[in-house]
Amino acid sequence: MSERYRKSEEMLLRALRTIPLGTQTFSKSQTQYPHGVSPYYLSRGSGSHVWDVDDNEYVDFIMSLCAVTLGYNDPDVTAAVQSQLADGVIFSLPHPVEVEASERIVEMVPCAELVRFGKNGSDATTGAVRVSRAFTGRDHVLMCGYHGWQDWSIGTTVRNAGVPKATRALTHTFAYNDIDSLRALFAEYRDEVACVIMEPMNVTIPFPGYLEEVAELTRANGAVFIFDETITGFRFANGGAQEYFGVTPDLATFGKGLANGYPVSAVAGRADIMKYMEEVFFSFTFGGETLSLAAAVAAMDKLRREPVVDRIAEQGRKVIDGVRALIDSVGCAEFLTVSGHPAWSFLLMCDAGKASSWDLKTVFEQELFARGLLGYGTHNMCYAHGDAEIEALLAAYTDIFPLLRQATEDGTAELLSCQPLQPLFKVR
Repeated sequence: MSERYRKSEEMLLRALRTIPLGTQTFSKSQTQYPHGVSPYYLSRGSGSHVWDVDDNEYVDFIMSLCAVTLGYNDPDVTAAVQSQLADGVIFSLPHPVEVEASERIVEMVPCAELVRFGKNGSDATTGAVRVSRAFTGRDHVLMCGYHGWQDWSIGTTVRNAGVPKATRALTHTFAYNDIDSLRALFAEYRDEVACVIMEPMNVTIPFPGYLEEVAELTRANGAVFIFDETITGFRFANGGAQEYFGVTPDLATFGKGLANGYPVSAVAGRADIMKYMEEVFFSFTFGGETLSLAAAVAAMDKLRREPVVDRIAEQGRKVIDGVRALIDSVGCAEFLTVSGHPAWSFLLMCDAGKASSWDLKTVFEQELFARGLLGYGTHNMCYAHGDAEIEALLAAYTDIFPLLRQATEDGTAELLSCQPLQPLFKVR
């Protein structure tokens, strides 16, 4: 047991006695972090910094899987939640904050005419698919990207254990930036497609005109066009990727940064489609939970009041430019690239020489954590990331990139203090 991470490792052993994988979220589990060189549990956060249960401090570039956009314990959001807490969390009838939060979304998001709330992104994407099926009277779904754990979506992946074959047969994936792959699916399932659901962007920038082509093709075939903006919403622009790219979907789903980390999600879109929510059963005891909705109102108000999105993009561009310069200067372009939007960019690793991408990722995480940064290859920017935090990241990469190059030349035996990570299911 490592001394630096002793309490984390003890907590993991304790958790595994009662929790499969030791946590509730696959991407936060021990599968993602090499044993002996990783923190496993965090105890608190402030701004862009977090502390693990061993009281090691980190600059966080995961930001709770993009759920925290303003920063941990943002004072405006915290004040709104504390004020609401004094009145109550859940009631026997709706609370006015439901109306306030829905009005903010309608004011900010181009496609939003009516809104319904859930708790997780998977709630929202599944609600959007169900209402699309009700609206069109069709069953098949065409998807691109990651849309959560529900059967209709996860059944298309290798993590499909427990998903009925009949359900899996109704969802089909197409390739991003490849309009012909979508066109082929429409040809195969002519007049059977209820909707196309996609992340408007994740790792790759859309080709000019691509999103417009998807929208046109989808509507020409009588299907509902859905943007999954669980991550891009309230991050790429105040109105999401649809505002950023100038392409308005029929429906959109939101979560993550909607309430700066509080558990709430939303389906929003055209009134004629959303009206079917009066018949479709999309209902949660905690769908109107007031603390998260108060947090959402406060977060959206801050987005409109302060230059949050511009600041995140500005800082994110510094990260991308700095990482690209380092990759070139250290001579790592053969196996390292950086891609994505400034608010949500990716350091991508591929097999090279004597090291697999998983070997490289293990070395990367081991060295990054030791230097007081929390990340696994993404740069999930928040409003609280200042120049000092970016300088710390680039300083760490300046040390780590030569080690990655060494791993490709000599292998990882002399570099690792742990077992390499094993190949895993990736959501993107």
